[in-house]
Amino acid sequence: MKHAHSLHTITPEELRARLDAAENLFLIDTLPADHFYKVHLPGARNACVFEMTFIDQVHALCSDSSCPIVVYGIGNNSLDSRTAAEKLSMAGYSNVTLLEGGLERWKQSGLPLHGTAPNTLEETDRLLADGEYTVITDESIIGWTGRNSNTSHYGTVGLANGHLHVEDGTIQGSFTVDMESIENINLAGSDLQKVLISHLKSEDFFLTDGFPAARFNIRGGRFAREAEPTRPNCELSGTLDLRGIQNDLSFKATLVKWLDGRLHLTAHFDLDRTLWGITYGSSSYYQHLGMHTVFDGISIEMKIVAELTE
Repeated sequence: MKHAHSLHTITPEELRARLDAAENLFLIDTLPADHFYKVHLPGARNACVFEMTFIDQVHALCSDSSCPIVVYGIGNNSLDSRTAAEKLSMAGYSNVTLLEGGLERWKQSGLPLHGTAPNTLEETDRLLADGEYTVITDESIIGWTGRNSNTSHYGTVGLANGHLHVEDGTIQGSFTVDMESIENINLAGSDLQKVLISHLKSEDFFLTDGFPAARFNIRGGRFAREAEPTRPNCELSGTLDLRGIQNDLSFKATLVKWLDGRLHLTAHFDLDRTLWGITYGSSSYYQHLGMHTVFDGISIEMKIVAELTE
């Protein structure tokens, strides 16, 4: 792919002069539509580079591959407009120019912006507010995967309740897992699905008749408020009470204010079940297991959704 540094660039001042002169050019904002409506350059059109139809969107604006196009994104720390320029070049557009510094430099140069919120470029609405959060159980889920050397089974288990307290970059709280709600997905339609679920609820695994719930108490956790939402930004540590046994548990997670305005906590980690007395199929405790072998680690995929309590 052709790199953006081989394409033409233009400064905000140069672009403003060309716009004032009413030159025939297509100015394209490469960010998502909701951001475009909030803030964009005067006269800009929107074609989101993150969508698979990006080239089609540009083609609808300008079907002539030789037409002059100027693309821009948020700024130098984001690859949006550079990626757009590369895609357009690969699609045969021969007259593509990149706005240096994007929206950020345009604003720094004191040039006008249009939109419903033209004075703010920072994603301040992505920051979590301090306070008490209540877990929304019907939108939160824990996925599990158990394996051996030959196969794997996966499914879900639901949450009964939970709350989180966020204050000054720290998080505490707890949530309760409804172990009776454990489900299998990959054996759907097979008679073996009911057999597996019954086995998971039995004394060999989670003994749900005696211990219908598990509870994770978060003793402490710190997170970076402005960390990127595509990588872990906090580490939670606490105590997991499972099958009547309490052990320490720590894992990395991503904690953000999502587009819906609510707290979203996601995490992926492996849980050593034998630490909670679940030894069925473990070669650490039994020999000659054959087809009954089960890896000690259970892979956990967690999504917790919570809303700020008024």
